[in-house]
Amino acid sequence: MHVIVVGAGIIGLSTAWNLRRRGVRVTIVDPAPAMGASHAAAGMLAPAAEVVWGQSPLYPLMRASADLYPDFAAELTAASGHDLGHSSTETLVCAGDRADLASLRELMNLQSSAGFDVSLIAGSRARDLEPSLAPGVCGAVTIPGDHSIDPRRVTGALTAVLGDDIVRACVTGLLKAAGRTVGVELDNGTRLTADQVIVAAGASCNDIVGVPTLPLRQVWGEVIRLRAPKALAPLLTRTIRGLVNARPVYIVPRPDGELVLGATSREDGRSGTNAGGVHQLLRDAERLVPAILDCEITDITTRARPGSPDDVPIIGRIDPGCVVSTGFFRHGILLAPLGAGLTADLATRADTSWAPSGSLEAVGPERFDSEHPPADTQDAQQHTVSIQQPAGSHP
Repeated sequence: MHVIVVGAGIIGLSTAWNLRRRGVRVTIVDPAPAMGASHAAAGMLAPAAEVVWGQSPLYPLMRASADLYPDFAAELTAASGHDLGHSSTETLVCAGDRADLASLRELMNLQSSAGFDVSLIAGSRARDLEPSLAPGVCGAVTIPGDHSIDPRRVTGALTAVLGDDIVRACVTGLLKAAGRTVGVELDNGTRLTADQVIVAAGASCNDIVGVPTLPLRQVWGEVIRLRAPKALAPLLTRTIRGLVNARPVYIVPRPDGELVLGATSREDGRSGTNAGGVHQLLRDAERLVPAILDCEITDITTRARPGSPDDVPIIGRIDPGCVVSTGFFRHGILLAPLGAGLTADLATRADTSWAPSGSLEAVGPERFDSEHPPADTQDAQQHTVSIQQPAGSHP
């Protein structure tokens, strides 16, 4: 069996690696492998901290994928010989002031009701754990099960393992025969054929001719990478997330001393780095960790994350020869093992009973099109969906 994977972000690469390990021949096509949203991502493996109101279908998906991560990381490390920058230290979610602490309490109750291990500690206790926290931090939620990994190292390991199977080109369209996708056409006119095609091109899926219009939106964000001076290193040992005047912010420390600062989110269509976003990140981070302003900025990255109307991924079959896997929004790194497994199962028509109950219905593209009932995954050869952007679909 031969499968073409369109897109070499963490979802496309993880899916291709999953397929390769099943004995499937894969070809991955991307003009700039691992340089999209995955290149900017901070890499928080945070199924509890990512619990927010109104997104209950995501909770079991995030938990299941987090449970898959230790084996995923260990197997990829063994296959590639690469250190993935995996950290199993807990996460602290800090409150910038009393109003933020009230919001954290409410969110903690939601996380606890979803079955996650979370607890509230005083600001003084948080500073005992992380002395660099500001005196104004008035409380924090500890989440022992939320960890982190370095996405750039993960995608680097995946590209090393997949090697010559990666074609550096842009897919412009799907090749069709009798209503079935049979391959792809590249921007240089080359045509590649395969038994199955997986479109995992993130926010660019709708640029590919032949892919039904998916309700995707581009959510831009700035991410700053820094290094603390030797006199202050290590500045942090745990991932610090927080609320500052109700705005989210996070600082993720890497085992090698790098700090990753982010949390801006905008849908203005501008691909350049926003000065206001950078200023906001530094200002809010300073409220939680004042010494962040003593650090050296080594990199500022701006990328678009592919969001769906309900912020749940879009994974499903669009015709007998094609599966889409996109819309992971800010959860792409966390959901990579689960998303790769489900997508590979659909492409190979394998059993998906290992996934949480209702997963395929939760992520299926047909949930946005009331004219088409959900596809029977065992009879996908008879099903093709047509999806249009619903009015007012942004959450």
